[in-house]
Order: sequence, then structure tokens, then C-alpha cells
Amino acid sequence: MFTQFFGLKFNPFSKEIGFDQLFTGQDLKELASRLKYLQQVRGIGLVAGEPGCGKTTALRKYVHELNPAHFKTCYFALSTVTVLEFYQGLALELGEEPKHKKVAIFHQIQGAINSLYYERHVTPVIVLDEIHLATTKILEELRLLFNFKMDSQNPFILILAGQPLIRNKLALNVNNPLRQRITVKYFMYGLKRDEVGDYCSSRLKNAGLHEDVLTPAALEAIYGITKGLPRLVNNLVTTCLIIASGKKQRLVDEDIVYQAQQELEI
Repeated sequence: MFTQFFGLKFNPFSKEIGFDQLFTGQDLKELASRLKYLQQVRGIGLVAGEPGCGKTTALRKYVHELNPAHFKTCYFALSTVTVLEFYQGLALELGEEPKHKKVAIFHQIQGAINSLYYERHVTPVIVLDEIHLATTKILEELRLLFNFKMDSQNPFILILAGQPLIRNKLALNVNNPLRQRITVKYFMYGLKRDEVGDYCSSRLKNAGLHEDVLTPAALEAIYGITKGLPRLVNNLVTTCLIIASGKKQRLVDEDIVYQAQQELEI
């Protein structure tokens, strides 16, 4: 096992790490500042980026740090759901037993949000992941569902998260009313070229390895292959460590990186 060979306490590039161990690169800092502003003004925010750029991880960290006495988090992944299924799922996340008809659930959801905000002084934070998979009908329903008091108040925080395709969908004229209601937009790009080394070192140190095992040429190759997308970096470096341990080699050079690339077919 490569963890034993390198003296690691655990797989440093596993996604199962604590939020306190996350590497805070420029992308995460920029997103955090946008979300902090959205938290103050409430309303709708959009977080988009390529698969593996760290959107979901960043949002999990954000909601994890919210005070549960003041915020109620609801998470819903929009895959291939109908409008009714979306309403039912959101109602359940808000702690409601969904009624049978869509119109009834619509009012049920709005009532639950109003009750949380105005009666219990708790702001609902609703994260809709994979929003790029949402149909035009669901996007239209979002505009209607999150319209409170003739669009004069926002007793909620709604975060739409998804891949770049969502920007194309929102650019359609039919979605113009929803697009205009988005207060905060941020596109995540992943790690910058000069952050990859610090990212890998941070991960390795968290697992107990304090020596540099990735050569500068290897780090350059890693960035060139992954374009800084954390998920790809994690998979690639893990495979590099496996290959290096099999060769009884403590240093990962660019040859090992390219061998790992071939194995992963990336």
C-alpha cells in the first residue's frame, strides 16, 4: 500500500477530509467572499464551473460553517426530475410532508420559508446542485416559487450550482426574468498553475508527509494534464504515488506522471 511506503496516515487525496484541512486557494477565497455578500443581502446566487473544479466541496464547507441557530440548510440535486418531483423533494428538505397537487406544494414551500424566516428568524439556505440539468420549465418555476411579496423581499438564500451549460440556458430569453434576479455569480476555474504545488504539499502534510516527493517537472506536468481541476489532481497524484511505491521510488518525476496519465486515460 502506497500509504505505508510513504509513511502516510491516510490517503491524502481522498475526498473524505475535514473542512479544516481543505486547501484555500484563490478560487475558494473569491467564492467565499461572494457567498458572504449573498448571506448579507439574501436572494439568488449562481456558482458554475467545470466538473471537478470543487463547487460541491466549497458549498459543503460554506453550509457546514453556518450557524444552525440562524440558518437551515436544504440540499437538492437536480438530476432528471419533473417539476412535481422537485417540489416534493424541496418540501421534504424543508421538513414538510408534501401534499398531492403541485399548486398545494407550491404554497406549502412558500409557507415553510416564510415561517422559518419571519416566525423563527431562521434563514433557509437552499442549494440546488446540478442546476445545468434543470429543464426550462423548472427554471421558470424557480422564478415563481422564490417570488415573495411581489418580489419585494428575499426571506431565503438560494444557491444554484452546476456546470457551464447553465450559463447558456440562463442566456435564453425565456429565462431572462430568472437571470435578472441572480444577485451573485461566480465561475470557478480550479487551482492556478502556481497553486498546484502548495495544494499537493498541503494534502501530503495533512497525512503526515513533510518532505517534497513531487519534482518541479512533475508538478508542471500535473497542471498541464489536469488544468488545475482538484478532482483530476487528486486522482492523478494518487496514481503517481501508487506507481512510485511499486517502483520503490520516493520521488515522483514527470515520467511517473505521464505513466499515471496513461493509466487513468486523462
